[in-house]
Amino acid sequence: MQKRALIFHGTMGSPEGNWFPWLKAELEKQDYQVTAPIFPTPKNHSLETWFSALKNQISNLNQIDVVIGHSLGANLILHILENGLCKTDKAILVSALNEIININEYDQLNKSFIKNFNWDSIKINSKHIDILHGDNDPYVPIKQAQDIADGLDIKLQIIKGGGHLNTEAGYNSFPLLLDLINE
Repeated sequence: MQKRALIFHGTMGSPEGNWFPWLKAELEKQDYQVTAPIFPTPKNHSLETWFSALKNQISNLNQIDVVIGHSLGANLILHILENGLCKTDKAILVSALNEIININEYDQLNKSFIKNFNWDSIKINSKHIDILHGDNDPYVPIKQAQDIADGLDIKLQIIKGGGHLNTEAGYNSFPLLLDLINE
């Protein structure tokens, strides 16, 4: 059976940004079926509309081998796992946030995603979770990633000089991420 992967972008992002096209191509070379949904942002941006977009673009969330999310896309993974909408072998959270980041435009867009998660429910629905964060992320304080890692009882993998682990920080490809998927 063909392996399945999902890649989620974040606020003001798209599946064509950052390292997403590179990762999609690399996984497809390994015979993965890869889906990178488009979420409404900034217009109609809310947790409800993102759930709706997800359901409209992916008819079957069962048997997902790996799900990867960047920034708010990582937060979306937490919501999906907590609600039992998806069970996965591996979830990878990149530059994850779970609180207001004190950038007004983003805080307004992200506010419906912010909550106190039931970490045990999340852990039940993913066999393995990794979290990666730049030590100098200009948008999401590293404390947020550490709080998520602590809630999930996992080790935060800090990327020295990684910034927000996006194109702006030089991440058009992300070999470490591919290595984690293949572990």
